[in-house]
Amino acid sequence: MGRIVAQVEVTNPTDSEKSLVFSAFVDTGAGALVLPSSWKDRLGKFVNEEKVEFVLANNEVVHGTACGPVGIRIEGFRRIFNEVIFMDMEPAEDGDYQPLLGYVILEQAQVAVDMLGHRLVPVKHIDCK
Repeated sequence: MGRIVAQVEVTNPTDSEKSLVFSAFVDTGAGALVLPSSWKDRLGKFVNEEKVEFVLANNEVVHGTACGPVGIRIEGFRRIFNEVIFMDMEPAEDGDYQPLLGYVILEQAQVAVDMLGHRLVPVKHIDCK
């Protein structure tokens, strides 16, 4: 299976000068947008900040911090507001982090994954069934 990477911009709506632009790995097994804890201060103060626990793909339970609201724009798609989860991450060999872009954010932004074309595609309607 191929990797899908998307350009994402996250902004703090209470301080529009605080933003991040980065490449994120599309992970339909994840729900949220997950970023490295070392980036948290670059977005400033949040209206809501709460400690959370979540489970990784290897079934390890880890701690993180859910912060929001934040504006999230996946390149080429509409801007949405949700939260981001910060967790301790180790950078890859090249020194870059691997943020995760999960299915809840994709669905909210009306984005689907084209598994054959290894790309993101627009969804015409929001599913309310």
